[in-house]
Order: sequence, then structure tokens, then C-alpha cells
Amino acid sequence: MSTKSILLKTTKVLSWTFVVLVVFGLILLTKVDRSPIEDQDFYKETLERLDQSTFSNSQGDTWIAGWSSVNMTPSEPADLVGYAPRGKYEFVQDSSYVKALALSNGKTRIAWLNYELLIVHPSLAEQLQTAIKEAKLPIDQVIFTATHTHSGMGGYMPGPMGEIAFGGYDQSIVEMMVSRSLSALQNAIASQDTVSITYRKSDAGDLVSNRFVKDGPTDPFVRQLIFTKTSGKKATFLTYSAHATTMSTKFMGLSGDYPFYLTKDLEAGGFDFAMYAAGAVGSHRPLRPGNTPEMVERYAHQLDSTLNLRMTYFATVKNHRIKTGYLPISLREPHLRVSDNVRLRPWLFNYLLGDTNAHLDITQIGNTLMIASSGELSGVFYEKWENLAQSKGLNLIVTTFNGGYIGYITPDELYDEDFHEVREMNWYGPGNGKYFDEMMMAIIKKSTP
Repeated sequence: MSTKSILLKTTKVLSWTFVVLVVFGLILLTKVDRSPIEDQDFYKETLERLDQSTFSNSQGDTWIAGWSSVNMTPSEPADLVGYAPRGKYEFVQDSSYVKALALSNGKTRIAWLNYELLIVHPSLAEQLQTAIKEAKLPIDQVIFTATHTHSGMGGYMPGPMGEIAFGGYDQSIVEMMVSRSLSALQNAIASQDTVSITYRKSDAGDLVSNRFVKDGPTDPFVRQLIFTKTSGKKATFLTYSAHATTMSTKFMGLSGDYPFYLTKDLEAGGFDFAMYAAGAVGSHRPLRPGNTPEMVERYAHQLDSTLNLRMTYFATVKNHRIKTGYLPISLREPHLRVSDNVRLRPWLFNYLLGDTNAHLDITQIGNTLMIASSGELSGVFYEKWENLAQSKGLNLIVTTFNGGYIGYITPDELYDEDFHEVREMNWYGPGNGKYFDEMMMAIIKKSTP
């Protein structure tokens, strides 16, 4: 074969390869939409929806509460979820629990379901909601929360991305989770008794830092609700901003990370029951002494000590009023980026990840306003929100992983930085920091003690 023929064939191959790559690129990729978010119809629609919404409101004359923990450790090892895919856990370091806390003022009935999981996936949340309705449990609002452990089990995330990176989907695991969740709720409701409620806030700023901006702002506080029965038994619901990433990325045991050990410490102390819900953990990392189980336990001990030694506020929740609300959130098209200005097309994102169930759950207990988010909120926003809430006589507790997941919500000025929170984990494009800030501020402004 002549040199000319070889060159001709090579040129044809390269040309066709280029054409195929271009076609695939056009099919799979598109550019980032950087148009101002305040000009978008979805932005205006959601804020108008919030402005026109009315929260369900009831006034009772007492508080009644009950709680329960049910073991939901799989009978056989499941894939670990968090960090990078690691395969099935090799041993059980910590048993995994679902916890339920039921509260009523005699008229409105609410319940929190809490999981030692990375997130509460929309598919799992949907099946739980269906099971609760079919069981006809007396609950008007269910709020999902997770500890966000990065050493928890998988098996509850359907779809291609769930299979690739998040432990896949096993219907038997999901059915077990649903069954144990119903048991926890039934036990919590059955154990309800008259309680008093107090709100407590402690400064744990020495144990958390901004993981992307050196010496950057943080949300340093542990926030608690404490429920005390007439028998003297006590339960606590608490949140904190440090990611549950104290365990080594190579650890191959099933573990609840530091939240598991913190709740154990609390239950070994003065509490009959402790439920830890991840707070505004975006941008926050734990200042851990090490990443072995022993060091993770030590970190939890330090946090437990801080709750008593550095309490900054304590007050009784006296008004027996419960308000509840639900806000569906409309979003920009999916923006899973592969470079600064190139993203996957929405159809591919939706195929890989499925429904993200974007919404906010709003619950007010007396003068304590609780907002549960589908966005993994950065704690750097919290001070502004809390200052507004305090000016209105409100305590503010923000949680994440509420049965929806839309990626990280971070300050907009960080959008083009080379951080995973604002690159592969910021799923709905620029401007969401402003968007969520506006929603949170509007909810607080709309709320009264």
C-alpha cells in the first residue's frame, strides 16, 4: 500500500472519529446557563407560591411526645455508601438504626424519621410515605432526616448512578427499612406521654471548620430540642454542621460515624433517647483528632462535653402551637458540569439520577421554627438566617436530607472554584445560593412566635 493511500485512509478515520465525537458531544453536552436567576420564571413562581401559601396551624394546651429506636442492620453485608465506591462492608462496627420521634399538641401530630444513612433518597421517601398512609398511622406531617454518615449502607438508591456510585438498589433492603420504620413510628406513638420542651444551643466551634475557605465562616452551634416526660425520661433532637466524615475513606466497616457515638454518649448520660439530624453541613468539615474508630469516638466525646460546658442559650418552649407547611421548589435545568461552562444535557442527568424531589418542609413548634431542606445547605448562610429569626423571637433549626436531594447549595461567588461541592455536586446551576437564601429569609419573615 502506498504512502498516499495510508495517509488518505488515516485522514478518513480521523475525520469520521471527529464527526462521531462532535455528534456525541452535541447529544450529551450543552453549555452552562449563566443568565441571572432572578430573571427566571421558576424563581418567580416559587417565591410567589411561598408568598401565597398558608401554613397549617393548631393551638393545643399540652405537649405529648414519644420515641423509639429500631435496629435495621441488614442480615447480609450491603455496599458502603459515601466517599468513593468501596464494595460491601466487611464487618459491623456499629449497628444501624432508624429512629422515630412523635410529637403532638393534642390536635396536630408530627413525626421525625431519622436514618444512619448518607441521604434519604426520594425513592425511599416515597415508599415510606405510602406505607405510612396504608398503615393509617395518626401523623399529619412526617419529616425525614439523616445523619449523613459516609460509612453507612446502600441498597436504596435506584437508577444508573445509584448502581455505579451509591450502592445500587436492593428491594429487600428497602422493604426492611420500610418495615422497621413503621415499627419505630408505631412504638413512638404508643409511648407518647405529656412532656415539657426546651431549646438549647451550645458553641462547638472548636470542632468544625470551613473546608474550602481557610479561616472562612462556619456555623459553630449545636442546636437541641429536649423533651422531658412527667416520669423524668428525656429525649433530645439535635443538629450540627460538621460532616459525618471522621472515619477513614478506606474504612470497610458499617458505621454511623461520629453521630452514632455522640448519641450513645448522650443516651449513656441523662437521655433515654437521642436523635442526631445533619444540619447545614455544606462547606463544613470536622476537626477530628484522627480517623480510626477510637479517634472518632474521642471526637464524639469532645462534642458531648461541649454541649454541657459551652451552652450559650436555654429556654422553655411554652406556646403549644404547631404550624406545618410544604414548599415544592422549581429549579433551573440540571447543571451537572464537566468543565467550567459545559454540562450534561438534562435528559442524561435525569436518566442517571432520576427524580430529586426538591422541596422544603416547614415545622414550627411554639417559637421554634424548623426547616428541612432537599438542598445540602452550606452553614455559612446560617448566621444571617438566625439573626433574622432571633429578631422575631424565634429559634431556628435547619436540617437537610428531607427525602429529596438536589446537591449542594453554596455561596454563588464560589461557583467557579475548583471544589467538588460547586463542580460535580452543584446540580442545578449558578444562582442557587441567592435563591435558597431568598426562600429561607422569606419563610422566616412569614413566621411569627
